[in-house]
Amino acid sequence: MRKIIWLLVVVAWVSGSCFAQKNNLKNEYTVVSYNVENLFDTVDDPNVPDEEFLPESEKMWNNERYQKKLDDLAKVISEVNPLEMPEIVGLVEIENRTVLEDLIRTAAFKNHKYAIVHKESPDYRGIDVALIYRTDAFTEIMYETLPVIFPDDPQFKTRDILHVVGKIRNETVHIFVNHWPSRIGGEDKTESKRVLAASVLKQRVDLLMRVDPKARIIIMGDMNDETGNKSLSEVLGAASPGSGAKLVNLMMPDDTAGQGTYFYNGGWNMLDHLIVSNEVISGKKMTVENRKGHIYKNDWMIFTNKNGDKTPNRSYVGNKYVGGVSDHFPVYFKMIVR
Repeated sequence: MRKIIWLLVVVAWVSGSCFAQKNNLKNEYTVVSYNVENLFDTVDDPNVPDEEFLPESEKMWNNERYQKKLDDLAKVISEVNPLEMPEIVGLVEIENRTVLEDLIRTAAFKNHKYAIVHKESPDYRGIDVALIYRTDAFTEIMYETLPVIFPDDPQFKTRDILHVVGKIRNETVHIFVNHWPSRIGGEDKTESKRVLAASVLKQRVDLLMRVDPKARIIIMGDMNDETGNKSLSEVLGAASPGSGAKLVNLMMPDDTAGQGTYFYNGGWNMLDHLIVSNEVISGKKMTVENRKGHIYKNDWMIFTNKNGDKTPNRSYVGNKYVGGVSDHFPVYFKMIVR
């Protein structure tokens, strides 16, 4: 009951408020989701298990390597849309707010004003999710975090789901940034944890849609599951474009074509997702260009292995520094706003 009252108050406030956008004539928005692979700073935080990413660690993580990673990540984000910097970017595997502030201070971001939405999660590895957005394109109203708690394993701590409410040209949009539990220990053995994370997200989405059946919802992040897995297809109910489902997985066409964002054990996995409600993909105010999402990759981001597979070039292989950007490719879609 408290959740429903809270939501009704928020919706009433949002609906009765007017937020002026600086770019009222803007039509195209780029939305990006990117697992940036262990973006840690070099400072020891006693509250975070960051010992692996310190100068004295086996990885010898130092300021030079940290700055290179920041610059490379900024370059990737800036290349997704060569015409302008993306308006909305969800980030996965970041240590803290400091790394986000350092990222938006890089040269690629210098001529654009970005704001940060972040809150520390209880994750056992000390990593969080976050959202950065261009303040001339998106107006933040509020945010909350949705904890993912496991009744059968209360000691296991994972990332909260970040829910950001904002305005795009006076239209309310709900953005959820996710990083569900990994498959370490086996896909089948860990499936229940991702199913539970999906159910937490589903409960909030259902609540929003009960209040407003035409709610504009964007779900992004690394779900550590593929489009056909139970967490996404059954629990969340995310289906293919054109299916008529309430939630549409924009990455399903690429997944069906055998593409992926993460390469493991000789094959591609589509672990990073962009899922939207009908009012985003084909609404009167917003539509998704080509009704699908895209994987972004460029030659300089790629490592070619001995079998000729072109995979994301990661920062480390074990404790060996190889200087890549991330072990995931980012995903994005372009949205036309009327």
